[in-house]
Amino acid sequence: MLVWFIMSGFEFQVIADFDATLTRYWVNGLRGQSSHGLLKQGNPEYDAKRQALFEYYHPLEFSPAIPLEEKTKLMEEWWGKTHGLLIEGGLTYDAIKSSVANSNIAFRDGVVELFELLEEKDVPVLIFSAGLADIIEEVLRQKVQRYFKNIKIVSNQMVFDDSGRLVSFKGKLIHSLNKNEHALDMATPLHDQTGGIDGAVADNASVKQRTNVLLLGDHTGDLGMSDGLNYENRISVGFLNDNIEKNLESYRKAFDIVYLNDRPMWGVVDLAAELCSKFDG
Repeated sequence: MLVWFIMSGFEFQVIADFDATLTRYWVNGLRGQSSHGLLKQGNPEYDAKRQALFEYYHPLEFSPAIPLEEKTKLMEEWWGKTHGLLIEGGLTYDAIKSSVANSNIAFRDGVVELFELLEEKDVPVLIFSAGLADIIEEVLRQKVQRYFKNIKIVSNQMVFDDSGRLVSFKGKLIHSLNKNEHALDMATPLHDQTGGIDGAVADNASVKQRTNVLLLGDHTGDLGMSDGLNYENRISVGFLNDNIEKNLESYRKAFDIVYLNDRPMWGVVDLAAELCSKFDG
């Protein structure tokens, strides 16, 4: 597979899950927060309501007894109710910035270097998340303190009014069981520090021409992120962060490469550099 990638050269793209893939599973000795879990609305009543939804629906998400069709409807219900509470509770962009600043979230070592390499080589990156695009963008802004012209986010997009208050969501609902279906329809570029979008960002048509995929995920379900793309070859990298003895065999069967125990991103940096090496000379 690696030989095919190198022979195909520049025509590859990276697809990455966000939570516990690009970010660390453990941060400062504690379980790292997810992009959705870190959010505090500044309204304890609504934070409690969202937590109650989590406690009800989260076990259903992973229940083997619930058929996929029924589970998909439950996830649509959960995400829809959560988004409704965010609007009803008066979420502001200032609350997002404050939540990120006070969060226990961090990128794996090597992620920034990976992004820099891929930007230098003009390799498109799609970050997938069933969470909130605005939070992911704010995490990148605060933790990395720069933006990347080659990165697009596939996630739920918020719409704020002039006062910075959430009023609606844009586009189709993306939840944990459908985040592959709307990949290019929902992909949005990062904004720079002025709120603008860099004109050099590759359009979605050029992404479709990238027929080789380097996929990064922390669950076997993340392999479905590439289903909406017409790829020819795929190298998949799985990060098995916890319950290693229980899941190692299934991860080795599912992914081409598996990293254990919340490992840093350096192995992927080396792999990406090798894939790009044809164009260094």
